[in-house]
Amino acid sequence: MRKEFKRFFSDSRAITPVLSNLLLMVVAVGAMAIATTATYVITTNLREIMSERIVVEDVWFNNSTGNIQVYLRNVGKVAIHISAVYVNRTSQSFSSPFSLEIGEHGWLNIPCAWTPNSLYYIDIVTTRGTHLADYYKAP
Repeated sequence: MRKEFKRFFSDSRAITPVLSNLLLMVVAVGAMAIATTATYVITTNLREIMSERIVVEDVWFNNSTGNIQVYLRNVGKVAIHISAVYVNRTSQSFSSPFSLEIGEHGWLNIPCAWTPNSLYYIDIVTTRGTHLADYYKAP
């Protein structure tokens, strides 16, 4: 009986296909887990970016302070955070941190010297990369 067990364990013809099939299944399951996780992360980020909506309701060129004031409203499905402001493609400081929750609105103050009857290109960028840009004429 002992010889039969020895012969059974020393015969490796059936072990190699079983191990190779098992290894192939482990690799396939691991690859699908990575693909599923990557798809979830990418679609979640896209959903947040697509849900980000902000509207400029008013722009004031304030004589007394020398600021440009932009009244913003968050009409999207996620909170927004302003990361950069550009006036005529030049980076400007602003009242940071500036954030608006869903449905909130408020004034964004941009300290920038302006001249009457001039055209200004104002570009507001959120942390998710959404640009809100347009031309505005100073009174």
